Amino acid sequence: MTKYSLRSWVLVLALAPTILVGILLGGYFTINRFYELEDTLIEQASNIIEPLAIAAEVGLESKDFETTKRLITSAQLNKASLVQFIAIFDEDNRVVVTSHHYKNHEVMRFDKPLDSMLRTQLEQVGDSMILRSPIFKSSNAPVQGFGGSQQAGTDVIKIGYIAILINKENALLQQHRAAVAAFIIVLIGVQLNLFFTFRLVKNVTQPITEMVRVVAKIREGKLDTRLTGNLIGELDLLKRGINAMAGSLSEYHDEMQQNIDQATSDLRETLEQIEIQNVELDMAKKRAQEASRIKSEFLANMSHELRTPLNGVIGFAKQLLKTPLHSSQQDYIRTIERSATNLLSIINDILDFSKLEAGKMVLENIPFSLRETIEETVTLLSSSAREKELELVIDVDSRIPEDVTGDAMRFSQIITNLVGNAIKFTDKGSVQLKLQFEEIKEGKVHLRFEVIDSGIGIDEQQQSSLFQAFGQADSSISRRFGGTGLGLVITKRLVNRMSGQIGCYSEPNQGSTFWFTLPLNISQYPINDALPLATLEGKSIILMGANNLTQNAIERMLQRWGLKVTLIQNTKQLEFISTQSNFIFDFALMSCQAITKTDEPARLLKLVKPKVNYLLLISDCIEHEEVFSQLRPHVDKQISMPVGEKLLSSSLLDPHSASMHDNLMPLAPITAPATLENLSVLAVDDNPANLKLIDTLLKELVTQVQVANNGDLAVKLAKERSYDLIFMDIQMPGTDGINATKQIRSNSANRNTPIIAVTAHAIAEERERISSSGMDGYLPKPIDEAALKGVITRWKTRPKFTHFDQRTLNWDLCLTQANNKPDLALDMLKMLLKSLPETVEHIEHALNTTDNDKMLACIHKLHGACCYCGVPTTQMLCQQIESGLKRGDTVEDVEPEILELLDELTKVESAANQVISQLSVDI
Repeated sequence: MTKYSLRSWVLVLALAPTILVGILLGGYFTINRFYELEDTLIEQASNIIEPLAIAAEVGLESKDFETTKRLITSAQLNKASLVQFIAIFDEDNRVVVTSHHYKNHEVMRFDKPLDSMLRTQLEQVGDSMILRSPIFKSSNAPVQGFGGSQQAGTDVIKIGYIAILINKENALLQQHRAAVAAFIIVLIGVQLNLFFTFRLVKNVTQPITEMVRVVAKIREGKLDTRLTGNLIGELDLLKRGINAMAGSLSEYHDEMQQNIDQATSDLRETLEQIEIQNVELDMAKKRAQEASRIKSEFLANMSHELRTPLNGVIGFAKQLLKTPLHSSQQDYIRTIERSATNLLSIINDILDFSKLEAGKMVLENIPFSLRETIEETVTLLSSSAREKELELVIDVDSRIPEDVTGDAMRFSQIITNLVGNAIKFTDKGSVQLKLQFEEIKEGKVHLRFEVIDSGIGIDEQQQSSLFQAFGQADSSISRRFGGTGLGLVITKRLVNRMSGQIGCYSEPNQGSTFWFTLPLNISQYPINDALPLATLEGKSIILMGANNLTQNAIERMLQRWGLKVTLIQNTKQLEFISTQSNFIFDFALMSCQAITKTDEPARLLKLVKPKVNYLLLISDCIEHEEVFSQLRPHVDKQISMPVGEKLLSSSLLDPHSASMHDNLMPLAPITAPATLENLSVLAVDDNPANLKLIDTLLKELVTQVQVANNGDLAVKLAKERSYDLIFMDIQMPGTDGINATKQIRSNSANRNTPIIAVTAHAIAEERERISSSGMDGYLPKPIDEAALKGVITRWKTRPKFTHFDQRTLNWDLCLTQANNKPDLALDMLKMLLKSLPETVEHIEHALNTTDNDKMLACIHKLHGACCYCGVPTTQMLCQQIESGLKRGDTVEDVEPEILELLDELTKVESAANQVISQLSVDI
């Protein structure tokens, strides 16, 4: 609602009534004057025509037209300003006498029967009017007038009529003068009202405005401000009140200031001491902040230096294990390797905590298989559980979708920390990882994870320090179990960064339950091909477990797949089925721990084997190799704990296939490959130990290896000869790996040679720099021999296409976004390429028509497709345009970015065609 000022209200309320009343009165009196002038004119004309009608009777009766003419001419001349023309008509309506010649005398004729004229009649003709009065014989003439007629005899004889043309110009002139006079009077009244109104505004509203200004200054603390001048009536009283209020406030302020000054004087010595302490505290705070900053920088910068010697220790320890050693020497080397690996884990925890503290940890958003990731993560921890004879169980709600998007590595880190802690603090019993479905909302599946153990438990007071850095529930725990105390705080911050929540409830000696919730985006693309689980429906299986949790979880999975499950609780039931039953089962899934409780486990398996088509053994116990050597001939496959959905379903569908989780076979020493790859490789590293290690590892894999200890030498060698593969360290003095790569790409014999970054930094942190520098992949330190061999195998058959800007199309990034599945990455790239012509057409149409909604829809769809195709520049431009349009920008506002996007899409189309044509056959 519009708020008007007091000045506006005064003007409106003062002027509106005056103007309205003036217009009404002026209009009334003007109209009244018009009617009065009209009536006066008619009365004057009647006073002329009626006597003339009586006087003309004699001349008309006696045919004395000359006398009659002189009579009417004299009357017309006598009233020339009023009477314009006079004419007399006989009883036959013929003109007999006129006052003078008048060209339009026909207008004076009465156009109706003469009998209808009983008295004087009036007719308006333009700016004139015509009065006609009948002429009667004197013997029976009636009394005439506009009011009516009174007849003297029985018969009225008309002998003619007289017509007078009256000029209305004088009357009209007087009417106009009356209207002008009324307008002038109203105008003068309005002006007088304006004068007095502005005087009122000056005397009322201006003082009030001044009072508002003075009150505002008083509110700001300017207590010496006063109102001046002479005001009228109540305004003067208000002025005095405001001045009195300001005076009181000023006195109160002065009194308060005196009290403050007195208190300040009394406390001056204390305040000086406090000020000194504050200065000291401020300096200490700055020193602490600087120390914290230096610590963060130190941890970030030293991560490379810490990982570099560990790379040499771990690498050469593995190399030393390949040489002939005594059993005690092998044990020493394995101890060195384990110690270095533990130290690397501690360094990783400290580095992660430092990055979380500094807010520099970047989370990825790539598709991954939820169940497969969980099973792989928990399987890495299963050896620790087996050593302590703990039951390790995975229980996943069947409603949870398989394909999601997020940071798989950090997700795996959360599971590793929580399950690892549960195993560490549980001496007997079980550790269960339970996944529960909550809801699907806005394209995200909300999950609840619970890690339930039967360990030592935590009391309520100690639970408050669980998620604090460098803290554990009990100070003695670090001496007994080890650890940095960073695992849970890192887990909590990772969960919070992923928009989740984490908590714990526990009781001493009753175990603990750590829970966390996560919202994960549902992936639009399937990560793995769906297994044909329908083929298992209706098949029969014997299930014999040693622990209830594992057995119940496996039973639920099998029943969900439609298998007919026969539970075996003890060996007697198993022997009964084996000897008495004639039924042949499709599968038997038996716990190694349950079988080895008997004296002759091999005999029991031999007895069961004829009753089942496929016998699978769960390796959930620790036994000597000779025991396993007795069991293996009687089983079709061994599967490790924990038994997850992926492992169990693939094992049942193909029982004789090799399992990536099968870890029952003793680890054999790694030997060098029998044949070397015929490749020429350049390795660049400034650290002599690392350079020697990678040189040693490469010489076991490829035929030709050349090394360089700095970036400048690497650039020089790259100009002199061509290599099949280049391994480039990132952090080097002088010309680092990034600049060396750019120089090699710009001017050398290895412009199109795959360059692999060898970095000790976290991969997520370095990936953007690596991708934008023109490198084709990365290899983390410490260097793992299997990972190094995988890189060489991956790139040895890769065709060398003409190198293009990695920001336009990065095949390695495309693979990463497709969970390192080449088939899926190539399919997504083909889908993007197929959609580009239509997308470009829609964008150009929306640009030409400046259609904001259509442009936003096109860019949003393209942005979603770019997230899985390794096109970082296109993805960045789509994000900028979409954000601008959502903020309310028009198509014209983001037109430069749209034009840049269209150019980039042309580059993407060219690069994608080249990659697809050269990789389709290989992939």
